[in-house]
Amino acid sequence: MNYIITGSIGHISKPIVEKLAKAGHSVTVITTKADNVPEIEALGAKAAVGSVEDADFVKQAFAGADAAYLMIPPKWGVTNWRGFQNNVADNYIAAIQANEVPYVVMLSSIGAHMGNGAGPIDGLHDLEQKLKTVEGLNVKALRPSYFMYNLLNMVGLVKGAGIMGSNFGDDKLVLVHTSDIAEVALQSLMNLDFTGFQVRYIASDERTGAEIASVLGGAIGKPETPWVVFSDEQSKQGMLQAGMNDEMATGYTAMGIAIRNGALQEDYFANRPATLGKVKLEDFAANEFAQAFNQ
Repeated sequence: MNYIITGSIGHISKPIVEKLAKAGHSVTVITTKADNVPEIEALGAKAAVGSVEDADFVKQAFAGADAAYLMIPPKWGVTNWRGFQNNVADNYIAAIQANEVPYVVMLSSIGAHMGNGAGPIDGLHDLEQKLKTVEGLNVKALRPSYFMYNLLNMVGLVKGAGIMGSNFGDDKLVLVHTSDIAEVALQSLMNLDFTGFQVRYIASDERTGAEIASVLGGAIGKPETPWVVFSDEQSKQGMLQAGMNDEMATGYTAMGIAIRNGALQEDYFANRPATLGKVKLEDFAANEFAQAFNQ
């Protein structure tokens, strides 16, 4: 089988690339950095160096693919964020149609059912809707929950103020580790056993803000660390002070509001997966969080 993988060799894409190649498949990885080529080739894959914002490049890269793994990369500092996401989405759709790619596994997100009000997730909703319009295309839309590694942003808050928090956290936050996402994505790509448009939620753990602060704090010798629910304005100002632009800070604040009022996670709980992933919050705390805090 011939696979095209977007997302370069990040947390999710790298293990997918490595295991598909080891299984004897032909794998092409889209990367923006020529410096990544040696590592991609060492994994047994081919590199296509270019930008997913370049429609002609994407169309050429998708040539001959039996299946594609799609993700819209982050672009920090961009304005018209949703417009950027839709530009990439349109390039993917054009490449799929031009090359008649029959299968797609897409990295979407919890909250993609909303369409509006989920900040950075709104553009993923748009890609899901665009994929539905491609005649004969089989799509598995993966909707993982809140990435555990986003909790690494709490390191500075703990060191500077002795707290953790955001503009949500009283109710359970659905968490996921990237290795659990990679495992589901890999199996979907290997099996290609889906037809039409299907959604798969992925989660590893479910914890309240207080529980998150206790577990992460315990891993760094600070089990008394509280989780503080900030106002929306406090949350936005904190992101602006950290260097985020106004549009992105507004988007992430909106996502926090959607978590807090239940809208973002409601479809997950209505379609909760029968089993959760392998990596629990304690595993992440003892390994990645403690390491990041102690560096």
